[in-house]
Amino acid sequence: MILTEVPETALYEAVDEVNELVGPVQEFIKALPGKALSLGIRIVLALIFFAIGSWLIKLVRRLIRNSITRAGAEMGVRQFVDSFVKTSAYVVLVLFIASYFGVDAAGIVALLGSAGVAIGLAVQGSLSNLAGGVLILILKPFVVGDYIEESASGREGTVTEIQIFYTKLLTADNHVVVLPNGSLANTSIVNYTSAKDRRASIAVGISYKADIKSAREALENVLKSDEKTLKDREMAVFVDELGASSVNLCVRCWFANEDYWQGKWRITEKCKLALDEAGIEIPYSQLDVHFDK
Repeated sequence: MILTEVPETALYEAVDEVNELVGPVQEFIKALPGKALSLGIRIVLALIFFAIGSWLIKLVRRLIRNSITRAGAEMGVRQFVDSFVKTSAYVVLVLFIASYFGVDAAGIVALLGSAGVAIGLAVQGSLSNLAGGVLILILKPFVVGDYIEESASGREGTVTEIQIFYTKLLTADNHVVVLPNGSLANTSIVNYTSAKDRRASIAVGISYKADIKSAREALENVLKSDEKTLKDREMAVFVDELGASSVNLCVRCWFANEDYWQGKWRITEKCKLALDEAGIEIPYSQLDVHFDK
């Protein structure tokens, strides 16, 4: 094994190179606790600012809601304004916290402005929903508490909320349906509760052999004896159709909106019982076959 002697100058140069490499790392390690502490403090302050801002936003929303309520605004307007104020306030709060971390809020706004076309295409659905919500509040095709049916999808239910972008319906079987305001503003809507009264039409079939006059009298007595039918509105029983297996009568009466469904179900049951009591047959679909000799 042959050992060679390394010049002393080469050793010094190698040490200098190592110091040049290790020096910045040592400085970074020394500065790391201070930077981490500074970042931690800024994060904690940001969380504190967010908590305080959230509390202030809730306070402002409560004041606005109380003011709108005292002004006599309907529930839909209160919900829409509250949703709009909440969304706008949180956007401002996030921009404020971002600027605290050194992000230039003006630069963000300028960037959003320069990318306006792309953003407009991306959020055109949301803008359409926002505009639809405004139209709903102005034109009032329905308000909170109305039972409506939307023709595009066939969804129906009681309006529970009108938000900034969406409207919520509660169906009869307790499902929540969320519909975009844009589609609601651009489709036909059936509002079942906008009027105080609602007409019920019940189809009742009787046999061709039955006495129509007796059947009509029995069904008219049902309408007259029911306590919830509106006696000052039209009540009628008439032949509506001559069907393949039955003479179809129409039983027509009026109820107050809040009594409609229970009243319709009750009248339907009473019609069956009244015809049974009168001995009038309610036929089922049948086919008579005749043999020619």
